[in-house]
Amino acid sequence: MAGLVIPVTHSAANGIPLGAQSDSGKRKMLLYDTGILQRALGLPLSDLLLNSDFESINKGAIAELFAGLEMLKYSNPFVPPDLFYWHKETPGSNAEVDYVIQRLTDIIPLEVKSSRQGSMQSLYVFLREKNCGKGFRLSLENFSSFNEIDVFPLYAVSNFINT
Repeated sequence: MAGLVIPVTHSAANGIPLGAQSDSGKRKMLLYDTGILQRALGLPLSDLLLNSDFESINKGAIAELFAGLEMLKYSNPFVPPDLFYWHKETPGSNAEVDYVIQRLTDIIPLEVKSSRQGSMQSLYVFLREKNCGKGFRLSLENFSSFNEIDVFPLYAVSNFINT
């Protein structure tokens, strides 16, 4: 209730509003601060900020948390923000898209990567299954495009929100 933990709720994402097909029993939780997460994981902040070769098994979680917090920061202040994610509910499947966002009548899938590399298989599965025209990726890459996926640098979440 203090707002220190933010739920990201699963949505089937078959239509809008995303919350209509959400499952509150399937949630990921975001801490309200990347520094608190790093402290809880025992990671020194200086390593993340100062070492260009910093590698951690939790680097992806930190990037996903950062993106989620930035989306909340830049969201409409008059509408309580809800964050949703999608995962394929077929047994044995591990396809998951980090965030799905409703923008007017469109559903927008967003994948967050903590590096310049990584497959986008889950994003492609979502685009194919939901007949969605465009997906987005936040990563350490520069602005670019791959087929129907637009890439934004992780530091430019506000640019993604304002597109």
